[in-house]
Amino acid sequence: MKITFPHMGNTYICAKALLDDLGIEYLIPPFNSKKTLEIGTKYAPEFACLPLKINLGNFLQAYEMGADTILITGGCGPCRFGYYGEMHREILRDIGCEMDVITLEWPDKGAGEFLHRIRKLTGKLNPYRILKAVREAATTAMQADDLERLANRVRPRELQRGTTDRIYKAFLNLVKKADGSAGIKKLIRDTAGELLSIETDMDFRPLRVGIVGEIYSTIDPYTNLNISSRLGSMGIEADRRVTVSGWIIEHMIKKALRLPRDLSYADAAKPYLGAMIGGHAQETVGHTVMYARDGYDGVIQIYPLTCMPEIVAQSILPSVEKDFDIPVLTLIMDEMTGEAGYQTRLEAFGDLLKKRRERGVYGKTVALSGG
Repeated sequence: MKITFPHMGNTYICAKALLDDLGIEYLIPPFNSKKTLEIGTKYAPEFACLPLKINLGNFLQAYEMGADTILITGGCGPCRFGYYGEMHREILRDIGCEMDVITLEWPDKGAGEFLHRIRKLTGKLNPYRILKAVREAATTAMQADDLERLANRVRPRELQRGTTDRIYKAFLNLVKKADGSAGIKKLIRDTAGELLSIETDMDFRPLRVGIVGEIYSTIDPYTNLNISSRLGSMGIEADRRVTVSGWIIEHMIKKALRLPRDLSYADAAKPYLGAMIGGHAQETVGHTVMYARDGYDGVIQIYPLTCMPEIVAQSILPSVEKDFDIPVLTLIMDEMTGEAGYQTRLEAFGDLLKKRRERGVYGKTVALSGG
């Protein structure tokens, strides 16, 4: 059995840590690219959302490399992500790619079904080793997210443009050669040290923009056309509260252990959207409110074309924008999105935020640290 898994930002780092520590053979598909999207678009339904198409491209590229089993997480609610496992299985079967699909989620059938899926992946490994690997993978994901946040803070302040991107890109490639969670964590620490050694203008006070929206589109740099890097090069600091580690901890581990979850975003969203309607719509609305309260200069919502939960959130955000006097830009992504138009909209939004700053609308100051 050779495991593969979809790319979604830094999820491959967590997946690698887990599978390395368990001693399970796997293949990491190539990073998302135009080729990946073209392959997935060829076989996916026309109106399927962009993440499904890219994931399908991931699996077909990994299949050509020798993978025979897919590891994917599940979802719930009206968001179509919950159907991905079955849809991918059927599409792959129709085109002659017999790949098994293991969905890691807490099923309605309870612990027995979940453990059956884990055993299918791990074989006869003892439970202690499995739990330890899961714990280490979760902490690796948290540290990887902290490193990304640090890069986003340093980037707009660096004196030599492109230094942060060069160091962070090298990290993303070196991770593939690191040995297990311990090796990855050491690489994260070393990279954090490099980022903190970059010469920066500590007196510069960048504009701050919160990134909200559907999780895949906000987390995956290929899908969102490297929005954090683009904003950073414009002297704007990007922040995103929906993260890989947050999803693992809040939606998988805490759910399985029946622990109370952090629902601060739901409290913030309650006057506008008082119920979970699927996907990350409630997070989108709640985090926009929280960014406004924290003094951010603006918010950018990103989601794939036809994403129903985010369409609902988009219809609500003008009320939040008006009530909190915070500009909101919505970017809708699909395989036809043009880079030039995308960049123009970001630059125009940046100019709007700068004009507001000149009129005396200021965000709060944050410290530059290791996370």
